Amino acid sequence: MEAMEFDSLDVKDDHNHNYCGSSGAKVRRFLGGRLSGSEVCPTTQDRERTTGRWKVRPGTAGGSRLMESDTDSESSEVSDADSPGSPAANAERKVSPDPTSKFLLNAMAVEDYRKNHWPNLEKAIDRLLIQNPTDHVSVSYAQIYGYIYKCVCQQHSELLYSDLTSKITTHLQQVSSQLQASPAENLIENFNLALTQYTASLQCIVPVFIYFNKFYIESKLNRDLKEDLMKLFADHVAEKHLSALMPLLLKAHSKPFQVQPSTMASVVKGLYSLQPEWAHLAPALFSAFIPQIHPPAVESQLPDYAAHDQKLQMELSMNGFPRSVPGPAQFILARAGRSGP
Repeated sequence: MEAMEFDSLDVKDDHNHNYCGSSGAKVRRFLGGRLSGSEVCPTTQDRERTTGRWKVRPGTAGGSRLMESDTDSESSEVSDADSPGSPAANAERKVSPDPTSKFLLNAMAVEDYRKNHWPNLEKAIDRLLIQNPTDHVSVSYAQIYGYIYKCVCQQHSELLYSDLTSKITTHLQQVSSQLQASPAENLIENFNLALTQYTASLQCIVPVFIYFNKFYIESKLNRDLKEDLMKLFADHVAEKHLSALMPLLLKAHSKPFQVQPSTMASVVKGLYSLQPEWAHLAPALFSAFIPQIHPPAVESQLPDYAAHDQKLQMELSMNGFPRSVPGPAQFILARAGRSGP
């Protein structure tokens, strides 16, 4: 057993006047079986002797043990270890952190984030963003979650949020450039592919950032991670191509099956989820895929509804569809389903 050394320990006179040397004398004690009993201050056999903050108990094999004192010593006795000039006080001042050390520790933590945490997260995000909806991407979600957890615990949440949004913004700018170069006849399909792929990526990214979302974005920013990332798509992709996309959607809607109905429904519903106000640009288009776009029907406008239905039936009959006049019940049900409650 290694010897432990206690320097500058002041042994004071106790109530039985058992003391070693004068008050304030320095006593060097070694724990273990290497010391003889003559090196220990003489004490009364089998009795404890209170020495300020320490109790000296007789040890085995001629040694001694130092134990932390209870609060049974008199309050008037003040240990020299608590004095401003004592070695213990000097030691406390040496280990107390100063602003310079705090700055260095923070710089080291940021450097560790830049070298270890964020590069690994960035690689995983890249793989999740460029995946196809039908592909399986092998990513260790437990490892990613561990990196995110460390970033939050080390107070790098603000830095992580900035890097995450910047990374995804750069990716969406590339997607927008690709759509810009897309031919007009393929813009609807390509936009639907970009939106579907991005939505599928968020279904993997958002859950793994759930701890970060709960303890930083929701609690401090009062927002939601998925909503923020969807807004990035609306700002950097959808809004930039809306002026070219909307006329193509209206044209495709006027000519059934020019574009696959599932693609039309996906694009229109996607635009509405990104920005519901865009439905006002083409109410007839959005009402074909989303209920309750039109205002509720009112009794005063029933003649207008009837005239509109007659016009629609005429157009269908001219395009080869058989004409059938609905009865009163069918007319009421059709009108109720169209205009909502």
